[in-house]
Amino acid sequence: MTTLVFGHKSPDTDSTGSPIVWSWYLNEIKGENAAPALLGEPNTEAAFMLEHWGLDKPQIISDVDESAPVVIVDTNNPAELPASINAADIKGIIDHHKLTGGLETKGPIDITVRPLACTATILVDLMADDAERMPDPIKGAALTCILSDTMEFRSPTTTDHDKAVAQKLAVELGVDIPDFAAKMFAAKSDVSAFSDAELLRMDSKEYAVDGTKFRVSVLETTAPEMPLGRKASLMETMKTVAKEDGVDEVLLFVVDILKEEATMLIPNDTVKSVAEKSFDVTVEGDTVVLPGVMSRKKQIIPNLKA
Repeated sequence: MTTLVFGHKSPDTDSTGSPIVWSWYLNEIKGENAAPALLGEPNTEAAFMLEHWGLDKPQIISDVDESAPVVIVDTNNPAELPASINAADIKGIIDHHKLTGGLETKGPIDITVRPLACTATILVDLMADDAERMPDPIKGAALTCILSDTMEFRSPTTTDHDKAVAQKLAVELGVDIPDFAAKMFAAKSDVSAFSDAELLRMDSKEYAVDGTKFRVSVLETTAPEMPLGRKASLMETMKTVAKEDGVDEVLLFVVDILKEEATMLIPNDTVKSVAEKSFDVTVEGDTVVLPGVMSRKKQIIPNLKA
């Protein structure tokens, strides 16, 4: 039976590329039958990665069969996984997020959770010397994942090890990191084809704080004027998305990769209160700029106060 390797819903670059990288390792090095999968359409940067490195888009699945063998990467949160995940046969978890709890396995498994910026960095480490055998497209996927999750080493989640692994891959591939990253971020920044609801769900995760449920959405871009130019309709749609997704509020942060700051949209008094309590700011108007805030995992989620 084929082992499916997948990440979280609303797949970003890491949740698209890491399943491809690990499936290659399981197939070619470990001799197992494995295939990458996605839990939704990849975002524009992930789509760029697939096209640039000549990789096939993994199959998109909506759920998993009972007792189906799976490996989970880039998350350990059941809310970000298929509804039937606990009925599947989870063979492994490889992640770089905090432990959430709630996953059940049918027996002992290998779990690797490390405080690094990117799952792909962990995958390269786990391969050890076998990482040298990765073909260029697989190395390219790993490099793209690391540059994405670290925002070309600008994110506060970046470690020296993430940077060293990325630089080694870039040398092996003959890739100029600043030039390649600029192309990646340009692809990520072109959100013109997406509806407001799609933007709000594109890179978002659900979190509860003191009983209040939030959908925390982040748009990383080198062209913040594109989403901010739609702020009126985005804020109107935030109410609809919150209702449809069963959360109390949608929080949207537009991260300017080059200026290294986030702009948070303030559609109502509740979100205004959340912003002021969470980030120690005074909100005037329908946006607030948060200097230095770039990481949902390290700077947004840990500070949220309802």
